[in-house]
Amino acid sequence: MNNILVTGANGQLGNEMRRRAAAGSRCAYLFTDVEELDITDLDAVRRCMAEHRIAAVVNCAAYTNVDKAEDDAARADAINHLAVGNLATACREQGAALLHVSTDYVFGGTGNLPFREEDAVAPLGVYGQTKWAGEQAVVASGCRHLIFRTAWLYSAFGNNFVKTMRRLTAERDRLTVVFDQVGTPTYAGDLADLLFHITEEGLYAQMQGTYHFSNEGVCSWYDFAREIAALSGRTCDIQPCHSDEFPSRVRRPAFSVLDKTKVKRDFHWTIPYWKDSLVKCIKELDLSNHQ
Repeated sequence: MNNILVTGANGQLGNEMRRRAAAGSRCAYLFTDVEELDITDLDAVRRCMAEHRIAAVVNCAAYTNVDKAEDDAARADAINHLAVGNLATACREQGAALLHVSTDYVFGGTGNLPFREEDAVAPLGVYGQTKWAGEQAVVASGCRHLIFRTAWLYSAFGNNFVKTMRRLTAERDRLTVVFDQVGTPTYAGDLADLLFHITEEGLYAQMQGTYHFSNEGVCSWYDFAREIAALSGRTCDIQPCHSDEFPSRVRRPAFSVLDKTKVKRDFHWTIPYWKDSLVKCIKELDLSNHQ
């Protein structure tokens, strides 16, 4: 039985990993968040991995507040870059593999063709820059690794666009949502399914490299919001608007569709369409609200 360390276990993706492990697994999972393991402390990471004889680390920890990162650059860098380097270093030293989750923000967000793994990067803002630095730290460490870039992550856990839209469309009669930013929503449960498959099958010992993962299809935030409202039974009037109507210190990607050809080919994996996965999440949220 292999021992798997999951960091950032209280976040969206970490909670989805917990759910899958609880349903039955052939590995022993150690779930930690900052209270149990401070991944910015290299010695603490080394001790934890040695004590538990960790075979692979799934790093779900991240500083994801894009706007706040501009004022909190040191903390964002500590979590998205330096801590990732610590995990990678400890993995290399102890012969473990690292599965790390990155972001579409490493790209400049321009163009009209889905981004492939080898496309040139142009990280946006402190968030994008620190996440790209984290990726570079993983590769430079020499540890066995799998990097998964994702985008527009949501789930029944934590704070995300789906839960925000459900709240706002219940409170208001009218909303405006940007239509000039295009990408693909990603249900955290779908990404967790792939990561769990990799850890359960020990594929991290055979595979290495950078991969893209989001749900299938393309939409704008406006389209996404309309679908959330419709599935939630809301009657709120949602209208499209331009990004410049919501001034921000950080430029959001205008286009962040990811090409998933490589991950589907190498892992023989089928990825659900974004609307189908959204239906699953909305049903889960409705059920939890009724309890």
